[in-house]
Amino acid sequence: MKKSLNSLGQRIKKIRKAKNITQVELAVETGLSPSYIASIEQSVRMPSLKTLNKIAKSLNIKPNELL
Repeated sequence: MKKSLNSLGQRIKKIRKAKNITQVELAVETGLSPSYIASIEQSVRMPSLKTLNKIAKSLNIKPNELL
């Protein structure tokens, strides 16, 4: 589980940075807090499917691209 959580957080961070979006900008777009976005990227928290959908939509990608 920890490995998949690491991969998810790293994938979100990689896509976000490739699109030149800050954690704060992603947080505003998703309605989540910047600290929550950071905790997902640092593999501290596992987001719900609803949250993954919000993140994917904000990054303009399909949810399965995060997995």
